[in-house]
Amino acid sequence: MRITGATRLAGIMGWPVAHSRSPLLHGFWLDETEVDGAYVPLAVRPENIGHALRALPVLGFRGCNLTIPHKQTALSAVDRVDPVARRIGAANTIVVMPDGTLEARNTDVFGFCEHLRETVPDWHPGFGPAVVLGAGGSARAVAAALSDAGVSEIRIVNRTLSRAESVARDLETPATSITVHSWSEVAEVQRDAGLLVNTTSLGMAGEPRLVVDLLLPPIAPVIDIVYVPLETDLLIAARRRGNPVVDGLGMLLHQARPGFEAWFGAAVQVTPELRATIAATLAPLN
Repeated sequence: MRITGATRLAGIMGWPVAHSRSPLLHGFWLDETEVDGAYVPLAVRPENIGHALRALPVLGFRGCNLTIPHKQTALSAVDRVDPVARRIGAANTIVVMPDGTLEARNTDVFGFCEHLRETVPDWHPGFGPAVVLGAGGSARAVAAALSDAGVSEIRIVNRTLSRAESVARDLETPATSITVHSWSEVAEVQRDAGLLVNTTSLGMAGEPRLVVDLLLPPIAPVIDIVYVPLETDLLIAARRRGNPVVDGLGMLLHQARPGFEAWFGAAVQVTPELRATIAATLAPLN
């Protein structure tokens, strides 16, 4: 990477942010495309997010990614929010427009759909209802993605029903019904399911295990958005019973593509070389 007077700048805002793999990810693409650009970590305290975002055009930045805890609060600090981010209630990408205004976008829906399509090309929304474990921000993005893909029924399973009810209320459409279920129903809601997604942090390194018996049909993909470890207990169990499995790393990689293209003006793809580069950084944490 070289820095010149014409270098295009972008970064990631979070608190903390040192753990983020986004600088490595975007740095890989910058090297591959030979774009004169730089992508840097930006440690921003929660109380400073509005000031930090407003500084982007002043400092010559093309935009940034957002991670915890800024994905929701940033929506009130920008000039425009795209329909996907507005629908989900969170943004992970900020683009500085040519006139210096800020637009908030959410690319998690794109990342989820692209990774599912790439990993399980034979999956079809007509396979049956989708079961989503969890009701946080990631569950909102997944539910929106599944609805956009044509899934007619989504079943949200969560310990706190009020949070699941909020997801259902905000994201249900005339074409997609969303029902809410307690954790005690996790076995029953799987039996005719066409897909299962874990959007919780359960099973992540340092978090409690995800304990769930898989009962869904063998044709149904099992997806875990956790990527540390890359092969979670849920995916191991699904693979053993013959279900197609989709890990969480691909969603992380694909969601980065629209931002890179907006900031740096070059189209990029998720390649085996990129995946191997990022996956190598996960091994010490497994």
